[in-house]
Amino acid sequence: MTNVNAASLVRVESVSHRFDRDAVLQNVDLAVAPGEIVTLIGPNGAGKSTLVRIVLGLIRPSSGRVTRRPGLVIGYMPQHFHIEDGLPITVRRFLSLARGSGPEALEAALAEVSALHLIDNPFQGLSGGETQRVLLARALVRNPDLMVLDEPVRGVDVNGQLELYDLITRIRSRRGCGILMVSHDLHLVMAATDRVICLNHHVCCAGRPEAVSAHPEYLALFGPATGERLAVYTHSHDHRHDLAGEVVDDPAAGRDRRRSVGSGS
Repeated sequence: MTNVNAASLVRVESVSHRFDRDAVLQNVDLAVAPGEIVTLIGPNGAGKSTLVRIVLGLIRPSSGRVTRRPGLVIGYMPQHFHIEDGLPITVRRFLSLARGSGPEALEAALAEVSALHLIDNPFQGLSGGETQRVLLARALVRNPDLMVLDEPVRGVDVNGQLELYDLITRIRSRRGCGILMVSHDLHLVMAATDRVICLNHHVCCAGRPEAVSAHPEYLALFGPATGERLAVYTHSHDHRHDLAGEVVDDPAAGRDRRRSVGSGS
């Protein structure tokens, strides 16, 4: 059971949900506090997207309770976003469509994700990493208390994923916002999260990522067939990567920003 307390930005308590006869969620608890990164992980069809939609208030659960802090502002980064090629639109125009996005706010959000130089580029011409940063900027425009990021590194190579996870961590540190992040890969997201909830229609296990990675139910879903503990990705940085994933020399970045668990390094 996740930690549910009065300081939380959002609390989900004993929530269950059905679509027709199919039980998608069963007695799920979840909470996100200010300044906390919570990662929701689970296999395809586990109910992660349904739970996110319940947190956002887009779905009313079949049973249970959802409590949001009064006046809570949520910034949402969807898993899928597509604009038809026949509808040309610049990054500036795309961000201006977000509620509360004045010129200064959208430029500040793009600068925060190191993508201000893309402001007049066509949205459809962005690379995978550039697209994800622009979508992250869109979630930041309203100065949210809580950010909900659904697969924020989708379509990005490993180096780009690591950079995005580091960026998300820095945003949390600067803003003090809570972050609920959906991922399918604890292997990479490990160092960028405070708490993990492993979902497979119900909460299989929850806690610090190091503990979850060794939990029998997590290993049954994701772990090696041998039952060995998960080797968590480590990445020693004496450089950084640009939006396209190319290496850029950065001596100040010479530190190991990944933790390792078990036999991995």
